[in-house]
Amino acid sequence: MSHVFSRHTQNQPPLVSHGDGPYLFDKQGKAYLDGSGGAAVSCLGHSDPHVTAAIRAQLDKVAFAHTGFFTSDPAEALAEKLIRHAPSGLDRVYFVSGGSEAVEAALKLARQYFLEIGQPERSRIIARRQSYHGNTLGALATGGNAWRREPFSPLLMDVSHVSACYAYRGQHDGESEGDYCDRLIAELEAEIAKHGADTIMAFVAEPVVGATLGGVPPVRNYYKRIRDICDREGILLILDEVMCGMGRTGTLFASEQDGISPDICTVAKGLGAGYQPIGAMLCSGKIYDAIAQGSGFFQHGHTYIGHPTACAAAGAVLERLIDQDVLSQVAPLGAALMERLKDRFGQHPHIGDIRGRGLFLGLELVQDRSTKATFDPSLKVNAQLKKAAFANGLICYPMGGTVDGRTGDHVLLAPPFILTDGQLDELVDKLDLALKATNLS
Repeated sequence: MSHVFSRHTQNQPPLVSHGDGPYLFDKQGKAYLDGSGGAAVSCLGHSDPHVTAAIRAQLDKVAFAHTGFFTSDPAEALAEKLIRHAPSGLDRVYFVSGGSEAVEAALKLARQYFLEIGQPERSRIIARRQSYHGNTLGALATGGNAWRREPFSPLLMDVSHVSACYAYRGQHDGESEGDYCDRLIAELEAEIAKHGADTIMAFVAEPVVGATLGGVPPVRNYYKRIRDICDREGILLILDEVMCGMGRTGTLFASEQDGISPDICTVAKGLGAGYQPIGAMLCSGKIYDAIAQGSGFFQHGHTYIGHPTACAAAGAVLERLIDQDVLSQVAPLGAALMERLKDRFGQHPHIGDIRGRGLFLGLELVQDRSTKATFDPSLKVNAQLKKAAFANGLICYPMGGTVDGRTGDHVLLAPPFILTDGQLDELVDKLDLALKATNLS
């Protein structure tokens, strides 16, 4: 009997044996193509020798040194490389152990920044419905997924939520993309006016929405207009790139494709590619200087921040992505996968939308394509699909509650950046088999 507290107490997963490239193998020797990188984590697959060698080399030096006493060569080198390739204005990196920690750090830094500059009235966060920013209490409160929030709502701080930029369902028939964008911007401006701009601390969003919406990119100019509002009103723009960053959408930082720079950015998942737990919060020099020239101390911290072995792993991941140019494969592979998905499922009676950027793609499942009607949540279509895909040797990321936290289903694909053409075909073939085995009625 296992004493591990598993995610689903009635569903004991198989034991993993080993990984090889984009595949994981269970103890019985069955291979599973990792079509979602776990949760958009394993961007380099599961047996990258460059990364594992960097981890071994660091372990031979020092595995851990608390940042209350030391910094380390891996942390210094990784921070320098991240900032060298980050959107303009970002200047400092605060290392943590994962995405939720990165978001918590971002929220607390934003609050402390306004205290340091003498604007203590700024404490309100505006985020978006159907967003996901993590499972710790501050991150969960900021996220806009009703199902995830509901059990813990008495514990959560008050956060304003406006509409997601979700054109498939949000853009009205006959409404242009520009008019849809105007409407979203007007909603945000109304929420700011409702509370008073001088009370707003930050606007928080995922450049491309991952887990809760399934690879939804913004419409044109949406983020440029958000950036303008934040600049005008003195609000910090926090972009959560935990899932969509580190090359997943085709550029190292997802916001590069929207032509903007955030004040604070969070990354994780692909930063360590699954080889070590690591995340990071990046902030502007302006924010850092406010702390440095004020109290001098960021009132936050975790035991494992700046972990040398984790930083060594992430440094090797960036060497693979940037120096060895694995990143350049993402856009063409993503385009090839998108083409295959549209060819196979573009007219599927139960797939309403195929969307995304790079190797961060989603398919929305519907009962009726013409009306976009969702499946009855009691059918648990997303769970059926996940089980059928796994049985066919495919790991993918189906989720429910796409529309409002309760209704709607989608599947997210976020495979490693090292797939071959044949493996793209395998992914689509196995997804097709899973859809045929799922009770879509």
